[in-house]
Amino acid sequence: MNEIRTIVSDIKKGNIKPIYFLMGDEPYYIDKISDYIEQTVLDEAEKGFNQQIMYGRDATIEDIISAAKRYPMMAERQVLIVKEAQDLSRNIEKLITYAQNPQPTTVLVINYKYKKLDKRKKLHKAIAKTGLIYESKKLYENQVSDWIRRVLSGKKYQIEPKAAQMLVEFLGTDLSKISNELDKLMLILPQETIINDKHIEENIGISKDFNNFELQKAIGAKNISKANRIINYFAENPKNNPTVMTVSLLNSFFTKLLLFHGLKDKSKSSVSKSLGVNFYFIDDYFLAARNYPLRKVAQIITLLRDADLKSKGVGANQTQGDILKEFLFKILH
Repeated sequence: MNEIRTIVSDIKKGNIKPIYFLMGDEPYYIDKISDYIEQTVLDEAEKGFNQQIMYGRDATIEDIISAAKRYPMMAERQVLIVKEAQDLSRNIEKLITYAQNPQPTTVLVINYKYKKLDKRKKLHKAIAKTGLIYESKKLYENQVSDWIRRVLSGKKYQIEPKAAQMLVEFLGTDLSKISNELDKLMLILPQETIINDKHIEENIGISKDFNNFELQKAIGAKNISKANRIINYFAENPKNNPTVMTVSLLNSFFTKLLLFHGLKDKSKSSVSKSLGVNFYFIDDYFLAARNYPLRKVAQIITLLRDADLKSKGVGANQTQGDILKEFLFKILH
């Protein structure tokens, strides 16, 4: 986030690089930086003649270099944005000659999603010297809730931990998808709202009572009746509650519980830091640790691996619901 703020601040000050190479596994920030340059570097009158967007699947490196070497018309600079540049990965090193001596009146923006330049190669070194390289890294699951909170805080909203966790479980770590859902909420709800699980259920369609978070909590507490109600709901609504995702999230929970058992310092702050778990949810791990000793946790992780294979059609001919019911029975009894 600090690196992005610096990039934006420099552009506002007029400290604009001739090349912005935006790469990495998280497309959200690549799009944000690229869109900011597209929207702000030139004024509306200049954009008609001096702003061009190309796509990697339709262009060659030679096309890009040729366009980048043009001079602006009745403007201080031109902007050339290459989207989906990862489609040019086989030939991207051909950009080296331009990167070593870029046109000073061109702002070349390369959106190189899901890939990275090799730091050992000449192109990376050349761009780092004459322009700017930004690597957009995928957030870990335990970082996304904090990201949601920061985004909403900047727009004068707050969110309860459970509501944030519901979004992460339903949408994963795809920041673009999460951002779209947050935008919908902010259109509906007034500023200063504290977004809760009911808001999520009513406006995004995620059940506040029948979701993986509640299942994990029920299993951890050995609340058999609640866990069975949720599993039965999942079995009746398999499209909205894929078994693969449920097994993956439970595996993450019990893997962290395994680590919990091995911690010497079991103060809440230390556990939160060691497991990468929001402080709000730490009590769930203390409760689960009392209900599931170390040996049982190890057995459950083995059962989860078996359930994962079965959910993918390996070694069993069961419905997704039956796989979950069988797994639940084995761990709770």
